[in-house]
Amino acid sequence: MTVTNDDSAQYLIKTVSKRSGVKSDLVRAWERRYQAVNPVRTAGGHRVYTDQDIARLKLLNEATNNGHSISQIAQLSLDDLKQLIKKELPASNQEFINTPSTATNRDRYEIAQDYNEKCYAAVLAFDAQALESHFENAIVELGSEAFIELLLSPLLGKIGERWKTGELRPVHEHMTSAVIRSLTYILRNNNPCPANAPRMIVSTPIGQLHELGALLAAIMAELCGWQVTHLGANLPAEEIAAAVKYTNACALTLSISFATEDNIVAKEIRRIKKLIGNDVTLIVGGRAASHFQGVLTEVGVPNIQGFAHFREILNQLASEYHASEKILIN
Repeated sequence: MTVTNDDSAQYLIKTVSKRSGVKSDLVRAWERRYQAVNPVRTAGGHRVYTDQDIARLKLLNEATNNGHSISQIAQLSLDDLKQLIKKELPASNQEFINTPSTATNRDRYEIAQDYNEKCYAAVLAFDAQALESHFENAIVELGSEAFIELLLSPLLGKIGERWKTGELRPVHEHMTSAVIRSLTYILRNNNPCPANAPRMIVSTPIGQLHELGALLAAIMAELCGWQVTHLGANLPAEEIAAAVKYTNACALTLSISFATEDNIVAKEIRRIKKLIGNDVTLIVGGRAASHFQGVLTEVGVPNIQGFAHFREILNQLASEYHASEKILIN
């Protein structure tokens, strides 16, 4: 153990224990006997740990709780630990990474705030490797839903604002989007979708070229138990409506990321609503959705106020869908 001047090592063992769910004395034992983590010491002699140490301890704790010997898994990489847990847990429990059990809502908010600062610093430094590492550790600690809602959504909003003020360039946003896309396999719900799950189409209307908001909406819907078909970006109304028909979807979600001064998006929203009819629920969200509030009000579509609001609507629609299915069966 050496004295550190590494800015990434900043957590005392009390915080590490709280965030990982591993008791302090056990952390020390795993460190001393198996080198499961390798903290460094401050000039004052205190052990300090990194985000990656916390993520490792969280996964090691889960694996040992499922019968694995710490001596055999202590040196596994984060990726190997994740695969070990996913492979051996029952399907009903494989969402442990998506639904952490050791952090309260307040804990998750504070953890997300901490990661937000680190991730933005990585974006500002144009350090894709550091950004990806922070994201991976945050997903382990927060779970997919909290990661998207508490970290990713505010971070993307901050990046968009700083891009407008000139602190960031468009290339910073593109780099961030590329890193996020590379992690979608971790974020997505990999459990088989129930055959009777409600179906949804997710896309962006013509003229909206950025699909990241739609992709995150699709992942959130999957985590809420929906069977989702993500079409990508910039599709005309007729194609989106055709996909709704082919999949027999009961809901369509559109993401609008950028405001435009032309009337194309407004026309497309009206056209889509007319084509899908009233039996399919149209949901519209995204950073620039409020710019089109007039047409949304006109066609009777609420503007989604963040992922928490989106999840509430999804759960309500799913309940109504399943209730109607029971009536049809009976």
